[in-house]
Amino acid sequence: MSANPKSPPKIKRYRGPAGGWGSAKSVAAILLREHKTLSGAGLLSKQNKPQGYMCVSCAWAKPAKTHPLEFCENGAKATAWEVTERRADRAFFAKHTLKELEQWRDHDLEEQGRLTHPMRWDPATDRYVPVSWQAAFDEIGRELRSLKPREVDFYTSGRASLETSYMYQLFARIYGSNNLPDSSNMCHESSSVALPESIGASVGTAILSDFENTDCIFYIGQNVATSSPRLLHDLQDAVDRGVKIVTFNLLRERGLERFVNPQSPSQMLTASETLISSEYYQVRNGGDIAALFGICKALIESDDALKSAGHSKVAGNDGRPADPSNAAMVAFAASMASADKKHVLDHDFIKEHTFGFETFAAAARQHEWSELERISGLTRGEMVQAAEIYASSNAVLMVYGMGLTQHLMGVQSVHMVANLALLRGNIGKPGANICAVRGHSNVQGQRTVGITEKPGLVPLDKLSELYAFEPPRWTGHSTVDTCKAIMNGETRAFVSLGGNFLKAVPETAAMEAAWRKMRVTVQIATKLNRSHVIHGEIAYLLPCLGRIEIDRQATRPQAVSMESSIAHFHGSIGKTKPASGELLSEAAIVAGIAKATIGVSKVPWDEWVGDYSKVRDAIEQTYPETFKDFNKRLFQPGGFPRPLPARERKWVTSNGKANFITPERLFPDMPTAARSDVLHLATLRSNDQFNTTIYGYGDRFRGVEGTRKVVFMNAGDIDALGLENGISVDLTTALDEQTVRKVTALRVVEYDIPKGSCAAYYPETNPLFPLDHHDAKSKTPSYKLLPVVVTRSAEIPCD
Repeated sequence: MSANPKSPPKIKRYRGPAGGWGSAKSVAAILLREHKTLSGAGLLSKQNKPQGYMCVSCAWAKPAKTHPLEFCENGAKATAWEVTERRADRAFFAKHTLKELEQWRDHDLEEQGRLTHPMRWDPATDRYVPVSWQAAFDEIGRELRSLKPREVDFYTSGRASLETSYMYQLFARIYGSNNLPDSSNMCHESSSVALPESIGASVGTAILSDFENTDCIFYIGQNVATSSPRLLHDLQDAVDRGVKIVTFNLLRERGLERFVNPQSPSQMLTASETLISSEYYQVRNGGDIAALFGICKALIESDDALKSAGHSKVAGNDGRPADPSNAAMVAFAASMASADKKHVLDHDFIKEHTFGFETFAAAARQHEWSELERISGLTRGEMVQAAEIYASSNAVLMVYGMGLTQHLMGVQSVHMVANLALLRGNIGKPGANICAVRGHSNVQGQRTVGITEKPGLVPLDKLSELYAFEPPRWTGHSTVDTCKAIMNGETRAFVSLGGNFLKAVPETAAMEAAWRKMRVTVQIATKLNRSHVIHGEIAYLLPCLGRIEIDRQATRPQAVSMESSIAHFHGSIGKTKPASGELLSEAAIVAGIAKATIGVSKVPWDEWVGDYSKVRDAIEQTYPETFKDFNKRLFQPGGFPRPLPARERKWVTSNGKANFITPERLFPDMPTAARSDVLHLATLRSNDQFNTTIYGYGDRFRGVEGTRKVVFMNAGDIDALGLENGISVDLTTALDEQTVRKVTALRVVEYDIPKGSCAAYYPETNPLFPLDHHDAKSKTPSYKLLPVVVTRSAEIPCD
């Protein structure tokens, strides 16, 4: 990894596998850089272990039977980043004005280290200056009381614990606001909308044992080596058992091609590699619906052909009981006859469990192969081949990520994953389920305990009963709604529980200008970022304990909890000394602001801060079925599962069935469809980042070192546009010609990416995205599909 930009940057194809010595060197490098070589190694041995701490990076599952080391390269980076010896202390803020810090790169702001004292912005000096905790709480409370609840937004990033998240949403609602946007709005909201409509569950249904029992994995739009590297262990084990992994992705990503397990001495010493994907289909961005429709079409037409030919798998009268009064004979005959009901599709499952099949099948039959090929970027032969692999497998696991959800038609893309699964009953049986790989470590769990703008997803009457208040019933702001409200001057205060909101959202320039006009901005954080140096009229920066640090309260050191991607709840307890004696826990900060804002209430804020087990008792009271015996099961190895009826083929939908839902079109209707000069941009994460956190300027797997200012392009597009590999180009949004959105001086990198597509890093290219460029139902920004024009730049790349 590269901690600083290099001049000139180095672009060289990486030939190694995911994992291996490259990963080992990267972990050693960041531990050394953050001055944690010895203590960091000991700390990492406790990561994702029972009675240990849960990783602050991704949300991938924690197994009951752990590996000797249960961390990955990016998890190690996240830990080193949090427990660094560096400090952004009083002396640092006394030295730098915020105007100066606005010019710093994102990486450089966070690299200053952990925040150590509560700070308030001083307009006279343009610096953050120390303030007492009580003074901060008192002024924030006064300001919030002076505003209308609809004018205040309470944002949550994906890292806060279940306990703090429950307290935070309760504070917001007692205050009178349902404006609870969160980071999930920007990533898997499309799943949260689509899956309940399709199967009656708001999250994926897969569990870890499904990876042990599957005989085929369809892997769609998720870069495992960068986003959730520990999942590579499950994929490797599956491959070793002979499981076929069929991948659909825009770019050829190394983690989906080759992997060397750093915990395997034989692989590390012999350079032997595991080939992950048996088939790898590069789908154009925005082409997923067409690709999945093509597979479904092939399956349905193959089934049609067998039925029309009268083909039978049952010989003679084997499908009829010799003695209808004999129960054993009836059961045997029925088992034989069932073979004719599952030629290609599982007709028994479809008949018993689903609704909408005929409409969906008719649409699949009507789509022309030429249209499916043009939009998906795949050939008919490739889609038929994928269908044949699917049809020959008894239990198929459907795994997908943000490459599917962050689209204009993200909800319908997820519908298509469910449709494909339903055709052969690949939900609710061992080895066959849907796995939505979530991002941040508790982004899914926060929703489970009430962080949502949608009042219909929260037990408001139970909250009212428990805490003697009348909760607001109006629909609050999602992330996109919050941005609009800030830009329109409707939101006057923004309280942020973690995250880097300004860098994560679209419409960067307009958002930063509007952000400064808010009355109050309050940031609860561990490290400095851009959302802290751009600020409102009154601005507070409140430093909190990290999850890895010992959280000692009145009764004892406290444990917290979170929910993994596979809907299992886990306990976590800090293991290292806090970065500063002035830090408060997230829970204590939320309680302090709440008490100063709403005054006397029935909520025992101080009791809860003194003993988090009492918060868990309150969560169990509010959600008795989901969190039954919460405290008793907190450190259960492997976590304890969230009840999901769809896992048992019980469909909690409006019609009691799993639903085939037919997309109305194959590709979004955009005004640039006929333009030959337009490419479709997808944003990416590098190997040296997690969400908006930039650990360094390297992207080992894509061969980039010392810069993030690149655009990956197909060789044919480079030639067609009159460009050359390595030159400097500008990207301009090809929508809304009245507003110019441009990112300048990106270096062209020739790459294996489908013609008509290009890719560049998030969040550097977020300024290109209009705020209204999102899925219509989920409002998830379409960060994976944006029409852009690429032109030569007058600027030399400044890295």
